[in-house]
Amino acid sequence: MSRQFITFEVGERRLAIEIMAIREIRAWSPVTALPSVPSHIVGVVNLRGVVLPVTDLRQLLGWGATDTTSRHVIIVIQIGGQLRGIIVDAVHDIATLGSEHIQPVPEIGENTASRLLEGIATVDGTLIMVLDLVQLGEPGDMMAEAA
Repeated sequence: MSRQFITFEVGERRLAIEIMAIREIRAWSPVTALPSVPSHIVGVVNLRGVVLPVTDLRQLLGWGATDTTSRHVIIVIQIGGQLRGIIVDAVHDIATLGSEHIQPVPEIGENTASRLLEGIATVDGTLIMVLDLVQLGEPGDMMAEAA
């Protein structure tokens, strides 16, 4: 069965999220920092009256902190009943992938990045890491420090 994904860029890497989880894609807006939160939670923004936590996906995946500019984008995703924002560098295309196109993540060791991936697909010759929304939505993952 085929599923649709939005592909996007974080640093030099391409990732994808299932399109049904995306509620909106919005331009970068400054966040309000919160005290005593994990380093990958950069703060919150007001989304039409809803306080939305914003995650630095690059930092969550262990690739360093994002130095945000007006060119960055916040993808608003819904996991379960909760809305969350993730910072990405740029949004690309919609990709339709069948389960046969998504390969398992190679066993390289236990780390947060591979645990948060459903698999890896190749689209037009480019490797794309497919985020696992079930793992991303685990209660501690977005709010806990990356392992």
